[in-house]
Amino acid sequence: MRSYVAKKGDIEHRWHLVDAKGKSLGRLATRVAWLLQGKGKPQYTPHVDCGDHVVVVNAKQIRLTGNKADTKRAYRHSGHQSGLRTIDYGKLLASRPGQALRMTVKGMLPKTNLGRLMVRKMHVYGGPEHPHAAQDPKALEI
Repeated sequence: MRSYVAKKGDIEHRWHLVDAKGKSLGRLATRVAWLLQGKGKPQYTPHVDCGDHVVVVNAKQIRLTGNKADTKRAYRHSGHQSGLRTIDYGKLLASRPGQALRMTVKGMLPKTNLGRLMVRKMHVYGGPEHPHAAQDPKALEI
């Protein structure tokens, strides 16, 4: 029996709408990463982009459990000497909630060209409005 390998033209990329109001950052990020990779589809193939587009709304209302708002840190480096910058996740969620979710999901995706392609299919908005109504995203409960 031959194994099925998905080809680029055989895959249908759907659109999902996720409401992040009151959701935990980690649990939301794992579900979004799972959708971006396409792991829920029967034709999932690891080396082909099988994932869907994910629109996340109400990112300002994501919550952190425990004392992660004070102890968990986000890091970025400019590439220059002494270029490491850190910020608490609580401050990052307050100032740039989309960036906090994007960094968390990006850490869960493959560190390859395919992973960078997957993270571009995630669209994060702080409020309830989004400009993707024409794509008719289906609401998904997480």
